Amino acid sequence: MNIRHLLKTSSGGLKTNKSRSVLTILGIVIGIAAIIIVMALGQGAQNLILGQLQAIGSKVIAVVPGRQPTGPADIIATFTDSLKEKDLESLENKSNVPHAVNIMPVVFGSQTAAFESETYSPTILGVTEIFANLYNIYTADGRIFTEDEVKSYADVVVIGDEIKKELFGASDAVGEKIKIKGRNFRVIGVLNKAGQVSFINFDKVAFVPYTTAQQYIFGIKYFHRLAIEADTEENVPSTVAAIQTTLRNNHNITDPKKDDFFIETQASAMATVSTITGALTMFLAAVAAISLIVGGIGIMNIMLVSVTERTHEIGLRKALGATEADILKQFLLEAVLLTAIGGIVGIVLGGLLSLGISLLLSHILGVDWKFTFPINGALLGLGVSALIGLTFGLYPAKQAAKKSPIEALRYE
Repeated sequence: MNIRHLLKTSSGGLKTNKSRSVLTILGIVIGIAAIIIVMALGQGAQNLILGQLQAIGSKVIAVVPGRQPTGPADIIATFTDSLKEKDLESLENKSNVPHAVNIMPVVFGSQTAAFESETYSPTILGVTEIFANLYNIYTADGRIFTEDEVKSYADVVVIGDEIKKELFGASDAVGEKIKIKGRNFRVIGVLNKAGQVSFINFDKVAFVPYTTAQQYIFGIKYFHRLAIEADTEENVPSTVAAIQTTLRNNHNITDPKKDDFFIETQASAMATVSTITGALTMFLAAVAAISLIVGGIGIMNIMLVSVTERTHEIGLRKALGATEADILKQFLLEAVLLTAIGGIVGIVLGGLLSLGISLLLSHILGVDWKFTFPINGALLGLGVSALIGLTFGLYPAKQAAKKSPIEALRYE
């Protein structure tokens, strides 16, 4: 039997029971679509996070107090007071960290800001005057505070676009005063709409001099972060090593395992994010693939029923000269066609749903969630669906091929 005739015979068998065929491939469609959706959204999330990390710049190094967390239980260990003024002064010394061009202490927390009868709870970031260049953000109105204002503990604030809208509406904000923790802060600048950058929504952030934040808002004498910019990307590793040496000397640490700080670079953060999101995506895709096995069992069950119902047809074909191999190929091809059709429909459906979900997430979350069609997922789906067709179609096909033509013709 040539391939053309085999395809015609197999497709004819599927067309005989269209409704049954459609219901049979439904499990395959759902499984493949689920894999496509999971992999597309996983890739979209990874691209979003990596894009936000890249927005800060590859030369920026973050020094974080406490032990580096290795699991959920270690997160609390990062909230320590191990980074202090002495550390800042040591790191600013060029002989200690020769390739550092900018060093910015950071303190942060949440407080209520009020203007007349309006209130809002922004994230307060205590920084220096270099924050705008470091984070690549700019003012739409007004200016950034100066180095002198940082040194003099000035009561000035630069607010994000969302804060301006909530507190001032369409009115001008620059020159007005907002109250934070009972203290009046003069608004000297309003940022351009920046959105989410590296896990921080700058539209909802109020920037104040870190000295003012430490003294009057948070009442602390340590830093939550130190942001250090190296002069070139090539010098980031040597800068990291110099930071580690300087802080260990300051903290009298001889065993690196006892560090009370850890360092994050954009490269390490991006590698970690890629590993985590990739592993999570593959895990979810594997879970979704379970439905393919269920669909395969459904195909085997339906094919067995089909073999029983078509016993007379099988006997007639054998009486006319069809061999066991011909019957085996026919029923095996029917199973493969079912899964192949299900795989193609599942890929198209999964792609369309993924695109719709990506657009919805972009609108709801206000982020640039880009849709990426997972080609690897599509190839995996087609391959797995074909394999399932062969695996679960083999037994029913063998059962059909083994039937005796005389007994099959007598079957009613």
